[in-house]
Amino acid sequence: MFNIVLVSPQIPPNTGNIGRLCVNLGAKLHLIKPLGFDIGEKAVRRAGLDYWKELDLTIWGSLEEFLRAHPIDEGFHLATTKTERPYWEAKYQPGDWLIFGSETAGLPAELLVEYPDHCVTIPMGPQGRSLNLSVAVGIVAYEGVRQNGGIFGN
Repeated sequence: MFNIVLVSPQIPPNTGNIGRLCVNLGAKLHLIKPLGFDIGEKAVRRAGLDYWKELDLTIWGSLEEFLRAHPIDEGFHLATTKTERPYWEAKYQPGDWLIFGSETAGLPAELLVEYPDHCVTIPMGPQGRSLNLSVAVGIVAYEGVRQNGGIFGN
């Protein structure tokens, strides 16, 4: 269905929740190093991530490596708090790339400046500054599912 991309995720439970979401959506998960945790077989088993073996996962050595393999085009959506365009205004198609930054730093500023037309945000009330990463991924991904008639990638 979609490609979910996490750039330098730092909090293991967020990535675990997003992995579960991807399995349920039939989405592919891309993790871009550096990661703030270990995802080796022993660590995954210790965390009780029994669904992890069902996950379609690719790990990239760096954002530069990922972008060389997948240059940004119209199917890319960059999630950020640094834009005014709400996520529901984007048109999501199967195979699109939903890209999220780390919990602590977000996406690199130069990426957002270079591709402002690809940026989307989840509007929040005046007291909020951000949402949990796994919540944000779920909101945007399920908008894509809604726009595509409830079709999942399984």
